[in-house]
Amino acid sequence: MPASSFASRATASRSVRLFREFRHEQTEPDRFYQALADDTAAMIADLHSEPLTDAAVLDVGGGPGFFADAFTDRGARYLSVEPDAGEMHAAGIDHRTAVRAQGQHLPFATGSVDVCYSSNVAEHTDRPWEMADEMVRVTCPGGTIVLSYTLWWGPFGGHEMGLTHYVGGHRAARWYTRRHGHPPKNLYGESLFPITAAAGLRWARNAEHAELQAAFPRYLPRWAWPVVRIPVAREVGATNLVLVLRRV
Repeated sequence: MPASSFASRATASRSVRLFREFRHEQTEPDRFYQALADDTAAMIADLHSEPLTDAAVLDVGGGPGFFADAFTDRGARYLSVEPDAGEMHAAGIDHRTAVRAQGQHLPFATGSVDVCYSSNVAEHTDRPWEMADEMVRVTCPGGTIVLSYTLWWGPFGGHEMGLTHYVGGHRAARWYTRRHGHPPKNLYGESLFPITAAAGLRWARNAEHAELQAAFPRYLPRWAWPVVRIPVAREVGATNLVLVLRRV
């Protein structure tokens, strides 16, 4: 199983540590994203069949570039794609390996990277499966595709709007605006969309030129992974779904 190496590190203590870091996403983004980047690079290293040394790794939706050092420290040749210029420069990080482009139209040749991954981006596009198809296209045969995204019906589906998204995305956005005096960063219907585990699993099982290798909840300990097999329950309990595919 491709996730077996990662499974050994998917402990309760790791889950607690990451959930604690989530509290700092809005107030201390550098701290939050650095912790997430380190964990992501370790996860990708476990899921890829070869060492990341000299591997071409494409990060779809790289944002301000927090993840770059975590991968280059592992010897990878890191590239990122980000459509929002403001997001790219939000942290003042050097973007020598970043390209401004849409995930649905990746400006890379077919089969040009060893690993293509996207971390918490699919919920921010209204065409996530087009992006996923592009991720498969640019990955070389035998390469690894990892798509990780926040489930809408999970407790973090509303992002900074908290649990109010359960009363409806538009209503939650209005409540957030009244309370804080400004709209949420992730505005429902514009930069935040309801994405499900069922839709992701359906895409992964029918993806052209790729085989689904594993599907598991990203932030939960190994003993909780079977929730992904349970329809409806996984939409709430998995919180964030990781889909691992191999390019064929």
